[in-house]
Amino acid sequence: MNSSFEALGLSEALVRAVTELGYTTPTAIQVQAIPAVLSGGDLLAGAQTGTGKTAGFVLPILQRLSTTQPASTSKSRKPVRVLILVPTRELAAQVEESVREYGKHSKASVCVVYGGVSINPQISALRRGVDIVVATPGRLLDHVGQRTIDLSQVEVLVLDEADRMLDMGFLPDMKRVFALIPKSRQTLLFSATFSDEIRTLAATLLRNPAMVQAAPRNSTVELTTQKIWLVDRGRKAELLAHMITTNQWFQLLIFTRTKHGANRLSEFLNKHGVTAQAIHGNKSQGARTRALNEFKSGELQALVATDIAARGLDIEQLPHVVNFDLPHVPEDYVHRIGRTGRAGATGEAISLVCADDKPLLADIEKLIRRRVPTEIIAGFEPNPSERAEPIVRQRGQGKPDHGSRGRPQRSAPRRDSGQQPQRPNSRPARQENPRQPARQQPAREQPATKSRAQPTRAAESHAAPKHARPSAQPRRATDNTSTVRTNLPGFGQPSHRRGR
Repeated sequence: MNSSFEALGLSEALVRAVTELGYTTPTAIQVQAIPAVLSGGDLLAGAQTGTGKTAGFVLPILQRLSTTQPASTSKSRKPVRVLILVPTRELAAQVEESVREYGKHSKASVCVVYGGVSINPQISALRRGVDIVVATPGRLLDHVGQRTIDLSQVEVLVLDEADRMLDMGFLPDMKRVFALIPKSRQTLLFSATFSDEIRTLAATLLRNPAMVQAAPRNSTVELTTQKIWLVDRGRKAELLAHMITTNQWFQLLIFTRTKHGANRLSEFLNKHGVTAQAIHGNKSQGARTRALNEFKSGELQALVATDIAARGLDIEQLPHVVNFDLPHVPEDYVHRIGRTGRAGATGEAISLVCADDKPLLADIEKLIRRRVPTEIIAGFEPNPSERAEPIVRQRGQGKPDHGSRGRPQRSAPRRDSGQQPQRPNSRPARQENPRQPARQQPAREQPATKSRAQPTRAAESHAAPKHARPSAQPRRATDNTSTVRTNLPGFGQPSHRRGR
């Protein structure tokens, strides 16, 4: 095994940049991936989280750009030669920072493209011309639609966190991107987890790829101590706050299943003396960036997040990761706990498990091929008679961060005033004749308790019968019968329409 970056064939400028960052010996994935990328062929690479996969593709790409010239001879604009696609805005910013750090002694230029921020600075950078674009798919397609980016000369395509980029949530956008770039390209797929289905799909994108697996498939880092706390569903938040304050823990990354759950847990922890903030897809990009920076700098004790923080984020010396809710997808567990125990450091991953979570835990243990030790905390012993209830997967849950297109997500219109919203082309509501007694209306639920808005057909809004009979269909259950649980004592059920 090569024991230095020079032996891997990297230039003096790249080796100097890596050395200045404090790295002298390449990791296992870097030793295998860098020569494979330099050879010019396609690559499917898997390695544990926190083992330097980003450098495994950025360094050889920078080497290639420094030794070859673009195929285009046009001088009007420097062509985009490398496209790196990632699933989240935070990861896009982190990869772009790595490109700048590793390439600070080279001439390669880079631009990061993601939503939630103004598109104008990105347009200006693209017009000046860049070699490397790091992007989320949604905002990238926005630029394609505005003709501010040309992908016809891309030489290298990288899918970081490739298993997420090729799942059903991203796949429609990815197919559009694939159609815009040359077929004669080098394609590199990197991730910590690859299911058999994703590997089969990846085979259709790659041509005679090299296969690199620096650790057993879907395995977790040995330096991360994993444990399960058994607890009743309604006492999860109470147990977590108790353990944080009792053990004086600081810097915890806590994962919840839904955005609403992240907000509720963050509020609960703050009321119990733990400084916490939530980040998820409904937060503005500025709020997400500020919360993440405060957490990294140590100003914030706990960061409560959905799975947007599970992929690729590198937080130095993060001691604790907590799964307040287990993920629906077992591979997401590997990525979540991979935020700790990185780069040779130790870490602790704790999962709060109630009776409802047992099937999810079984799937996770099957994936990682090991049993996770369980503990029961004194004073929080689970009730053995508590029966499992189904975990309802809310609409939009588990889907990619499509807020990257820079447009606000749709949400249900509020019904606080009790009035139905009018469409722009609809007729105004007919006023009751004050001389005639009001016609008896069928009993209705109060608008404030509706769990979701009822759609109205356009034809009905314009040509509704004058004496329409009330519908015989039963009304949907109100929020106080919702099966979506927050596990937080003292809080009511969510009143929002969807938990995206």
